[in-house]
Amino acid sequence: MGKNLIQQARGKGGPTYRSPSFNFAGQPKHPSMSENTIIGTIKDIVHCPGHYSPLMIVKYEKEEVLGLAPDGIKVGDKISCGNDAEIKAGNVLPLSQIPDGTLIHNVESMPGDGGKFARSSGNSARLISKYGNTARVMLPSKKEKMFMLGCRAAIGTPAGAGRVEKVLLRAGNSHYKWKARNKLWPRSSASKMNAVDHPFGNKRSLRKSKARPCPRNAPPGRKVGMIAARRTGRKKG
Repeated sequence: MGKNLIQQARGKGGPTYRSPSFNFAGQPKHPSMSENTIIGTIKDIVHCPGHYSPLMIVKYEKEEVLGLAPDGIKVGDKISCGNDAEIKAGNVLPLSQIPDGTLIHNVESMPGDGGKFARSSGNSARLISKYGNTARVMLPSKKEKMFMLGCRAAIGTPAGAGRVEKVLLRAGNSHYKWKARNKLWPRSSASKMNAVDHPFGNKRSLRKSKARPCPRNAPPGRKVGMIAARRTGRKKG
């Protein structure tokens, strides 16, 4: 029997799961692509509840852009964007103009999309090498990904690296942490739910969970856990 799971209720977009984006400062991204190198001034550094890293407001000649604030910048600093920009924290350059081994963040997936990768506070990617028309970048997860040389990235590491080191101490702090983004908290384990609420839920005393691999063709409401697992059990030898 199909069950209305949490991930299904979240997809309906009710107020319990809807992100309060009207409280957010905006979408941080790189300035519009230009043939010439443009120079902007940092007007302010702001806090946004929708982002872990502080944001900076950069005023360019033709536009005002919201960007991720890297370590080592302050209000009044100059930010350059273009092929001739200096290798300095906050400056934006194409991967083709960045030396190998440089720490970068907010890497574009396609040239001109504003930045998609390595955007969280304290997380930075590293440019490994260039080959032909592509560049190899090591992401914060230590996985390596190939990007087009025309994709832009910002130099440095997003500020706020010590955020995860501060302990919450009490449940109230965790409540406000997740309430800022309207995340469901506390999150109940599936094995602790009733049988009508989740396929893993039951009331048995000896075995608290019914977790098992799920068939690939399972109906909606049953497709949870290990979906179409290639193998199960312990490896022998």
